[in-house]
This record gives sequence, C-alpha cells and structure tokens, in this order.
Amino acid sequence: MVRLRRSGRTVRNLFRGVTCKELFITLNKVTAVELGLPVVRGTPDASTRPDSPLLVDRFGRVAKDLRVSLTDRCNLRCTYCMPAEGLDWLAKDELLTDAELIRLMRIAVVDLGVTDIRFTGGEPLLRRGLEQVIAATAELEPRPRMSMTSNGIGLARRARSLKDAGLNRINISLDTLDPAKFATLTRRDRITDVLDGLDAAREAGLEPVKVNSVLMRGVNEDEAVPLLRFCVENGYQLRFIEQMPLDAQHGWTRTNMVTADEILTKLSAAFTLTPSEVPRGGAPAERWLVDGGPAVVGVIASVTRPFCAACDRTRLTSDGQIRNCLFSNGETDLRALLRDGSPDSAIADAWRATMWAKAAGHGINDAGFSQPDRPMSSIGG
Repeated sequence: MVRLRRSGRTVRNLFRGVTCKELFITLNKVTAVELGLPVVRGTPDASTRPDSPLLVDRFGRVAKDLRVSLTDRCNLRCTYCMPAEGLDWLAKDELLTDAELIRLMRIAVVDLGVTDIRFTGGEPLLRRGLEQVIAATAELEPRPRMSMTSNGIGLARRARSLKDAGLNRINISLDTLDPAKFATLTRRDRITDVLDGLDAAREAGLEPVKVNSVLMRGVNEDEAVPLLRFCVENGYQLRFIEQMPLDAQHGWTRTNMVTADEILTKLSAAFTLTPSEVPRGGAPAERWLVDGGPAVVGVIASVTRPFCAACDRTRLTSDGQIRNCLFSNGETDLRALLRDGSPDSAIADAWRATMWAKAAGHGINDAGFSQPDRPMSSIGG
C-alpha cells in the first residue's frame, strides 16, 4: 500500500487496474514516448512490475539519479521562484533527520541501484551538518557520485570542506552579471558572494563547476552572450535552463520564457556552436562545443524539447516524500514508513512502486496540464 499526496491531502491507493496502453517496452530500449504514444496517467497495477530490484518504470526507463532536497529554505527571494516575503517553511519535525536521510540514501544506493546523488534545496548550504551528511554518503558501497546545486551564498568559506567531505562537483545558479539586475532579480545584493563562491569551487576542485542560468524576456535575455563569455574565460560550464512552471506564485507564462531556439540563435551570433559528440544519455542538457572546444555550453529545454523519454531521475523532498517526476501531483510518504518502524524492504518496495507508476512525460504541453502544488524550492531541483 502506497500513500500518495494530492492537493495537500493524503489518500491510499492500491494500484488497481491497468489499461491496454500501459506498456512495459523493453525491445531495443524503445520507450512509449519515442513511439509517440500518449502519456499514460493513473494508477497501474504494481503486480505487473517485473521482478527487478531497480527503480524501473513501465516505459523501459531506470532511475539511477537521486535528487535529494535538504531544505525548503533559501536565503534569496528570486522573483521567478517565490514572493518577496518568502514562503511558509516546513517545521523542523517535518524535515528528515540526518539519520533518516542517510538511511534513505543507503536504501537507494544499496537496494535500488542509485549511482548518482544530487543535493538540492531550497539552498542546501543552509542545512546544518551538510558536510557530515556528504561524508556519510561517501561511505556508502558502492560509492555514489555526488554533486550539489547551490546559489553560491556562503560557498566561498565552505568549498574546501565540502570537497574534503566527498562532494565531487557543483552547479551554481547565476542569471545575470549585472549587480543591480542581480539585486532586483534575487531581492538581495549578494552577487559578489556568488562570484566568490564560483572561484572557491574551482580552486577546491569541485569540477566541472557548472553555472545554471534562466533567461527571462524583458529581464535578462540580452545576457546570453556575456554569460557564456564569462564562463568560457573562467573555465566554468554554462547551462541555460528554460523557465519552467514551478514558481510559488503560479505566474509562469510561455510568453515570458526564452526558448532554447532563441538562446541558441543569440549565442550563434557571437560563437560557433558544434553539437557535442559525447553521448547525452539521461543528461537533461543538449551540449555544444564553443568555437571548436574544449569549452562546452548546454541548454536544458524542458518545455520546448522535453527529454522525458530518457529521464533517469527520482526525487526525495526534505520532508521525506518521493516524487517520480518534477511535475508530479502525487507523492509517496517515506517519512511515515521511517517513523512507524517499517523495515528497509518495505521502504524499498514503496519506492519501486512509485517509480513504476511514473508517467511517460511531464505533460507541460498537454491541454490539461496542472502545475504542481509545491514550488521548486519545496520540491528540490
């Protein structure tokens, strides 16, 4: 029995019934999305799941990349993410403890075949004991590759300790190089801290250091070329991300989103872009060599060029909910299983059932798409 959250309410679902369209396609690793079948939603029969310890779904995908949100809190107030006053943060007793968090990551790695763990938030640097959590994760066998997504505030003084604890690399968000525009976008005058954090990450060896940038129409769309030039000159890898409907205000519109095609057109006016020959796999970014390389730029086109067919991610929120898709409206409550004394096997089975129920695609471009109740800061990037 798996507990799902919908619109803030907890319901129980026994995974009854399966439609003829719900196919588990394994031949040549072809997925339903690639065949052009419609997205299948609902509650498939978990009894049809193959006998595999891995996090498989009905469309031939295997989730090996775990995104772990360490907190929903953030020390910036980015206009495209949350209101100026912030949000109603989770209470301390709602958050996973370090021991609970490490137990779930051990189950993911040892029992479910997860190979990569990305720490996110909110802002993960706000999590007390972050280095201890990373060090404990580094002791898992087999050792997962570990990365983190951060806004960079406070990173300058901790980059070395994070590296020493076992963190492999880092992504840092930076949407503008203009101090005044940064202060307007984030409602905080902290661009110097972010730039210092980038330098410290590079010096500590948290490489490749990647920069995540979101371009917004009428705000910073003119900074595509300056941002890429800055990253090339400093040895960072830039990733442009299409703005997604995950803001707390539910104010996202397509007209304000700068598309992948527009971004590439802007970049091509100043650089020669050549498609990378490195296999993309489950990576969200399409990659291009800049002026023949070795510099690389990526574009994550979640809206206009969905990559759901190759998605290999599973998500754990800071309050212990498993989400099988960033845009899912359902969650599975692992925190309750942790706290009622359930064994590892029951937790692993609930996790497997959640991923088995994953839809073929996120549905952003479907007529009936509904934005998740949780904002990005609560889900984790």
